[in-house]
Amino acid sequence: MNYEQLIPVIRRLAIEAGDKIMEIYESDDFEVKSKSDDSPVTAADEAADALISAGLRAAFPDVMLVTEEQAATHDTTGDTFLIVDPLDGTKEFVHRRGDFTVNIALVEGGVPTRGVVYAPAKGRMFLTQADGQSVEETGPFDAAQMGDVTPMKVADSDNDALMVVASKSHRDQATDDYINKYAVKDMKSAGSSLKFCLVATGEADLYPRLGRTMEWDTAAGHAVLSGAGGAVVRFDDLTPLAYGKDGYANPFFIAYAPGVDLKDS
Repeated sequence: MNYEQLIPVIRRLAIEAGDKIMEIYESDDFEVKSKSDDSPVTAADEAADALISAGLRAAFPDVMLVTEEQAATHDTTGDTFLIVDPLDGTKEFVHRRGDFTVNIALVEGGVPTRGVVYAPAKGRMFLTQADGQSVEETGPFDAAQMGDVTPMKVADSDNDALMVVASKSHRDQATDDYINKYAVKDMKSAGSSLKFCLVATGEADLYPRLGRTMEWDTAAGHAVLSGAGGAVVRFDDLTPLAYGKDGYANPFFIAYAPGVDLKDS
């Protein structure tokens, strides 16, 4: 994959998809349907998916594509592919909380190597550059031209005063029990893949996820965190979280800055 070619394409598609999502988000009403697993889906998910998948297939016709909204792609297998969640945080979208993101990533050899996470309602964009360094771009988010960027770097963590970020919609007792093993200065809650990005910017040290996720939920955030010096490991054995798994389902995991002294599960 030519990263110099990839990054402008995924950035542009994320912005264009974000524009479509915001049109629907700001409308008076939108229909919410349920998928077979009872998770919500809206016209915004479908419109963003159609735009992104068409753009990726046109630009990279020989690269396998996996996208949340196209069930046929979930039966494909490989360790190198593009993976998309066109609207991560649909519950946040439906409740108009703003914590939703557009996610596009490249996985190579089972590892997310490049990605973009765009939160259009929050006005924040995080992406890896061609050289692998993660940056946060500040507006105006012109699809044709990248704006000013700030390099991202994980925090130099203080294990006596950690900042932890956890899910808004999926918090449970098991998560709280694990967090209680640490000396926590403060907690943040955030929706969607923004949690990875808060660790990547140094706004948080640790993001444990003891709940169901799919690879399209995590790949772009994982790539951004890696490009800022962070890591994502399995909760059970602390080995790196790999991609291209059967059915694209993730185990529980921990995203963290490397200065954090991880506790056993």
